[in-house]
Amino acid sequence: MTDLILHHYPESPFSEKVRLMLGFKKLPWKSVHVPRIQPKPDVVALTGGYRRTPFLQVGADIYCDTALIGDVLEHVQPEPPIYPPHLKGVSRIFAQWADSTLFWTAMAYNIQPKSAATMFPNEAVAQAFLADRKAMRSNMTQLRPADATSAYRSYLRRIAHMADEHDFLFGAEPCVADFAAYHALWYTRHRAPVMADILQATPSLIEWMDRLAALGHGRPEPLSAEDAVTVASNAEPLPPGENLLVDSAFQDDHGIALGSRVSITAESFGTEATEGDLVAATRTHYSLSRTDPRAGTVHVHFPRIGYVLRKADPA
Repeated sequence: MTDLILHHYPESPFSEKVRLMLGFKKLPWKSVHVPRIQPKPDVVALTGGYRRTPFLQVGADIYCDTALIGDVLEHVQPEPPIYPPHLKGVSRIFAQWADSTLFWTAMAYNIQPKSAATMFPNEAVAQAFLADRKAMRSNMTQLRPADATSAYRSYLRRIAHMADEHDFLFGAEPCVADFAAYHALWYTRHRAPVMADILQATPSLIEWMDRLAALGHGRPEPLSAEDAVTVASNAEPLPPGENLLVDSAFQDDHGIALGSRVSITAESFGTEATEGDLVAATRTHYSLSRTDPRAGTVHVHFPRIGYVLRKADPA
């Protein structure tokens, strides 16, 4: 199989989710560091517009969103599973809550004036980052810090009840629920340590976090962004049904035929559109074919849940 190339940056919480999944599966991977804020020319060359972090590249196939990346990693290395058969439904539903409600509550708590001073080297960098993220959540309502603090405390207690019972949230082994819940708390503990006192009321969660951190990050090797673009330009995207997404049957819920020119955007955060030709619309994902002067022809893949498919505006 072609190398797994993760495009990420060290401080990215969703990247930590994927890094731990790679560690759990003991997979080798190439590590490409991307900028935290715009401009991101190498990212856009591969994704066509999508700029959320991280994304996974395998040759000329680009997999967006950590929910879809989890599916890819499970296909590449089925054991140990992140979707155990007896937890497949509940773990995915919990992970979706953790990646949305829990995450945004945690981040509204984490990033406050008190912590921003320790997160960024200077005021200009802080303001640039906050302005970039504000633009990315243009149609989202952000919790006020006081409301986020109250909600975060409640969520931590509820997750701690689960950690009180088992080594991991749903049993003796980690699953996708653990990785999804962990990364927001990891940000509190490691990226905003001046805010981490909130974790002290739930010691079982700290022990659970230590067990997850001990999984490590697999076997990363550095790769430049330019070299990753070259990898794509020298490869051909795999046909639908032969890539690392197991389902390929067309499921038409939009009245949009395969081969149509379409755009895909996230429902909320990071709503920059990716435009291309629709080559797959299955039960679980969409795939677009697009051509870039540097990256060549690539297929960009998105999960159905959380993304909006539309016919592209006529030129």
